[in-house]
Amino acid sequence: MTTVYDLHPGRVPLLVSMPHIGTHIPEELRSGFVPRALDTEDADWHLDLLYNFLEDLGASVLKPHCARYVIDLNRPPDDTPMYPGASNTELCPTRFFTGEPLYLDGAAPDAAEQLRRRQRYWQPYHDALQSELQRLLALHGRVLLWDAHSIRSELPWLFEGKLPDLNIGTAQGRSADDRITAAVVQACAPADFMTHVVNGRFKGGYITRHYGRPEQGIHAVQLEKCQSLYMQETAPYAYWPEVAARMQPTLRAMVRAALDALQALPS
Repeated sequence: MTTVYDLHPGRVPLLVSMPHIGTHIPEELRSGFVPRALDTEDADWHLDLLYNFLEDLGASVLKPHCARYVIDLNRPPDDTPMYPGASNTELCPTRFFTGEPLYLDGAAPDAAEQLRRRQRYWQPYHDALQSELQRLLALHGRVLLWDAHSIRSELPWLFEGKLPDLNIGTAQGRSADDRITAAVVQACAPADFMTHVVNGRFKGGYITRHYGRPEQGIHAVQLEKCQSLYMQETAPYAYWPEVAARMQPTLRAMVRAALDALQALPS
């Protein structure tokens, strides 16, 4: 454990990154945020509970402590927008997912503060991610990076209407072999109570796009899922075990299918 992230090293060629699970806002930063922000409503809540099968699978798991409001670990260090032409949140976000300001007037981080946060929080997480990918690659010759996310099912500032339940992103096919993507889709298709899409509104953020290098043996898949599948989407953001239990077998099957497809790829 570090003050920035927790890394659980696994034994199979699978690393699950949960870059938005954190809810901690350091004390020295709290006074600059509007009071509403301290509840970290835009966190990817309860992913550790939803993915409680990862230890049994033998996966490596990487989780940060700090909230995405401090810095977004799934954005590029130069803050290039992920989705040109659409509403985007920044490396150091300044708005809620509903579009309202996160900071009190004049308190948004300036360039120097953004650099400090990048060095303090963003860089160590990505150093750990890169190091674990290389460890698994050296052991197994190939590795699957599964970038785990969740989001409220309706957010007009970010997308129109209701989001599909399961949003599989592979940077338009560039971050993972098509056979891995096909296996993931095949695993979720029988669950007809959930909708799914590949490379729809969410095609994969910085982690998927930057680290997914199939030609080098690193395959990356992002899964953005609606929080309505497993939790209360409004405060107090309660985890619903009975609701989650309905979709967890499919989620596990998707991860397992991706791993199996990875291991079946020709050398």
